[in-house]
Amino acid sequence: MSNFDIQLLLTALVSVLVLVALIVSRIRMHPLLALLIVCIGVGFATGMAPGDIAKNITNGAGKTLGAVGVVIALGAMLGKILADSGTTERLASAILRHTSDRMIPWAMTLVAFIIGIPMFFEVGLVVMLPLIFSVARKLESRENFKGSAYVYVGVPVIAALASMHGMVPPHPGPLTAIATLKTTVGPTMLYGFLAALPAMVLGGPLYGAFITPRMTTRPEQALLDQFTEAKPDSGKDQPGIAMGVLSALLPALLMLAHALAEMALPKGSALLQVASFLGNPLIAMLLGVLFAAFTLVYLRGGDAEKLRDTLGASLKPIAGIIMIIAGGGAFQQVLTSAKVGDAIVHLTHQFAFPPLVLGWLIAMLLSVSTGSATVGIVGAAGLLAPLAAADPSLNLPLLALSIGCGSLFFNYANHAGFWMVKESFGMTMGEATRTITVVQSIVSFVGLLMVLLFNALPALGG
Repeated sequence: MSNFDIQLLLTALVSVLVLVALIVSRIRMHPLLALLIVCIGVGFATGMAPGDIAKNITNGAGKTLGAVGVVIALGAMLGKILADSGTTERLASAILRHTSDRMIPWAMTLVAFIIGIPMFFEVGLVVMLPLIFSVARKLESRENFKGSAYVYVGVPVIAALASMHGMVPPHPGPLTAIATLKTTVGPTMLYGFLAALPAMVLGGPLYGAFITPRMTTRPEQALLDQFTEAKPDSGKDQPGIAMGVLSALLPALLMLAHALAEMALPKGSALLQVASFLGNPLIAMLLGVLFAAFTLVYLRGGDAEKLRDTLGASLKPIAGIIMIIAGGGAFQQVLTSAKVGDAIVHLTHQFAFPPLVLGWLIAMLLSVSTGSATVGIVGAAGLLAPLAAADPSLNLPLLALSIGCGSLFFNYANHAGFWMVKESFGMTMGEATRTITVVQSIVSFVGLLMVLLFNALPALGG
């Protein structure tokens, strides 16, 4: 390691500490302003030209808004339609009616597990928020409930979505590792499902039950009202619950169809191109909103002008969330462009670890330092590809899984997902750290333990 590598690593560490200090100290700076200030500080500290600093901030924020922001906005619209039609209210009532309080986290884990098979973490969370808020709001009204109902219901969802996102194809991270290491989807997917089950249980219902009595988290009232208050048109019949559920699940079904098509159809197939278009998160969410508007409002004779105003109003409570997430994307881009990832790679060269542990470690360090799980996976898989090709005894599906697990560890202030959870649930920095950061760390570490366990057993094939 060079002195410059050490300087980069120290800069990355100090930048996160300064960011936290700006937000939680007496200054109480808005997270977006704090993120932008820290971005500029990192740029100058690492020797970037002023023009490059501004360019990286703009590109990072814009890329994140394009990939996540529009999808979140569409998700808010879909959630508002489902809430106003009474769908989420009836789903929440059904879950509470047929499930004991102690089993609610397990039921939410199952729902998130299914939703999370095709959906990215952020997309899945946006789809699940109306149901999380509706169930938790009913639960917190019970006199004997202690702690935060929103943590009790939300932590299992976060754990399940994170587990699926990092461990199971067809999510882009595992698929990238599979392609780079030249292994196969089938064994990696099976290993991923088997590893995800204990990870989501320990990081979800079990950890959630432990932390809930110690938390008082409650989302902003405007966001709660948007996702939980049913306001059906007077004189109109409420839509059937089946149609409401189909509207909620349509984006997930389209993404799942795309995932299956990628595995079953040859590249260049016309049908694959159609599935790829319809299964794109933005297109799938757009179609979900249009389908819900048509089936839950227009077909019932709803007021079109009222729907337009309602959808416009649905964006106001999440505007601040989207901008903070964009700030997180800018922070991530600045750290990546400053070559912090290269310094991490040089650091790992100083130590000798078994390949499966090394894959997890490199992906973890790159993800933590740059704020990008994708950077962690691409970097780790690229570094270990020559080793994978040269060692026929290495279980490549497990190496791909190890890398995916490592990318999940310690999701913090330079990750867009951290800010999405923090702002959606109305958490402080400390509360967000105790939820998404700890949950994903548990999931990541349990995933590594499962990889090492599987490696001691006969291989599934590679």
